[in-house]
Amino acid sequence: MATMDFSVKPVLTGERTVLRPFTAADAEPMWEIIGDPEVVRFTYEPDTDLTPERVRVHYAERTAGPDRLDLAVTDPATGELLGEVVLYEVDREARSCVFRTLIGPRGRGRGVGTEATRLIVGYGFEQLGLHRVELQVYGHNARARRVYEKAGFVVEGVRREVSRRDGEWADEVIMSMLDREWGALSSTAR
Repeated sequence: MATMDFSVKPVLTGERTVLRPFTAADAEPMWEIIGDPEVVRFTYEPDTDLTPERVRVHYAERTAGPDRLDLAVTDPATGELLGEVVLYEVDREARSCVFRTLIGPRGRGRGVGTEATRLIVGYGFEQLGLHRVELQVYGHNARARRVYEKAGFVVEGVRREVSRRDGEWADEVIMSMLDREWGALSSTAR
């Protein structure tokens, strides 16, 4: 079985995207991406105090973290940074972790998010030996929910009206995928 070694920061290559470790140079384009209104609406709590310096420190530290895997989502043709995918909150005993992603405006609508999700989740199951990957998504984030369903995530439940977003109560949908579900999906895709 795999070792659950999250200290290795791989390069994962698909047709629509290349996932690679973050560098300090990624802080500026990520600052632009996280300022996108759709990213703000679906990702951050309204009172999150983000500054360019905090973003710079956050992404500079991501290359060393032994208990999480943060990868930059990039365009394979141009190398442009499009977003991020992250496996974090690792529970080694349960062989599980949480997944999240964030795709900026230039990466949307062309299958980048779906492929990036499949690449990192596949790496988690096949190389890290995960048993379970979980995520949370706001109920009104239809685009992300479609991406996660296409990648094979299954709805487990809904935490009703957990947060105020844009003046409305928002549900949080809990989704997960198990290693055997990934194995069944990846064997039929070949």
